[in-house]
Amino acid sequence: MKILTKLVFLASLALGTLAFAAPAPSEEAPDVLIKRITMEVLDTARTDKAIKAGDRRRIHQLVDNLILPHIDFERTTELTLGRHWREATPQQRAQVTKEFRALLMYTYAGALSQVGDQKVVFRPLRAEPGATEVEVRFDVLQPRNPDPVQVTYRVYKTPDGWKVYDVNVLGVWLIETYKESFSAEIANGGIDGLIHTLSEKNKRLAAQPPQDGKAS
Repeated sequence: MKILTKLVFLASLALGTLAFAAPAPSEEAPDVLIKRITMEVLDTARTDKAIKAGDRRRIHQLVDNLILPHIDFERTTELTLGRHWREATPQQRAQVTKEFRALLMYTYAGALSQVGDQKVVFRPLRAEPGATEVEVRFDVLQPRNPDPVQVTYRVYKTPDGWKVYDVNVLGVWLIETYKESFSAEIANGGIDGLIHTLSEKNKRLAAQPPQDGKAS
């Protein structure tokens, strides 16, 4: 289940750069844009030999270039910290956003080498005309598993196109999940304590051996 959750989480946030010769983001509906880009990233993960072999540098390159630019980490971090965001200094905000971004990068990177024959089925978009914030839903079908995993992610329109800021996998929202642990860290050591905890966790993740491309 741990690997499955990571796979779905990756798919839900696999939003990369536009496909070659693609129209500008503002010309596409959010679900159309996200579906096309998601499939591009997943297809790359399935066919890139270095990624399948667990090449960490190649995996991080794909994540950094194709996925992370289309996630609004500052908004995600602000909503996760809640009232603590308003209490933080500009420097603290920048640092915690940086560390949170790195933590999520390791999550995505750890799942990329595990991508296999999963099938992504998007649901029709339900949104009012002219809406600037919508929820895009899809199911992930696993081989030899009859139960689809439902995924929802929240995107909003910016001058640079649609960006993701929250995701729900198996009934759990990303922001709500981290909000509790972040609040506990802040209660113990303040914003600086949270930054230190995230930094140390990222160092441990960076020191872990590369994935071998096999599910466990």
